[in-house]
Amino acid sequence: MDIRQADISAKPVLFREATASGRIVLKPETLRLVKEGRLEKGDAISISKTMAVLAAKKTPDVLALCHPLRIEGTEVETKLNEDSIEVRVTVTAHEKTGVEMEALTAVSIALLNIWDATKAYEKDERGQYPSTRIEDIRVLKKVKRIEGS
Repeated sequence: MDIRQADISAKPVLFREATASGRIVLKPETLRLVKEGRLEKGDAISISKTMAVLAAKKTPDVLALCHPLRIEGTEVETKLNEDSIEVRVTVTAHEKTGVEMEALTAVSIALLNIWDATKAYEKDERGQYPSTRIEDIRVLKKVKRIEGS
């Protein structure tokens, strides 16, 4: 089987934008600790936002066929819901290929960092995670356009 990175040499440079989202379901008491800033590992939201930005830039290091891109902007939003924390990331660049994989990677890494910061509170008596889950990671929007249009 042959594996190769897509040849984008003939494609034009366009404005590219992608927004992805996902969420992590946590226990109510864990969410309360997050809201109150009382996690042993510190501020899970700040950690997740920082790591989302870094993850967007490092996407080609973990996804074999992604092209290295000059990311121009990464915006990370979080929303604390009654049963979960939602993360939404928008990535922008002027490139020959889209930035949806960067947005998806950023969301995934943000959610994994929240899991890591909260895992001590999510375990049951057997050390398992019966209710903790990451779900609904998806691309919400993808844009490509010639500047000025």
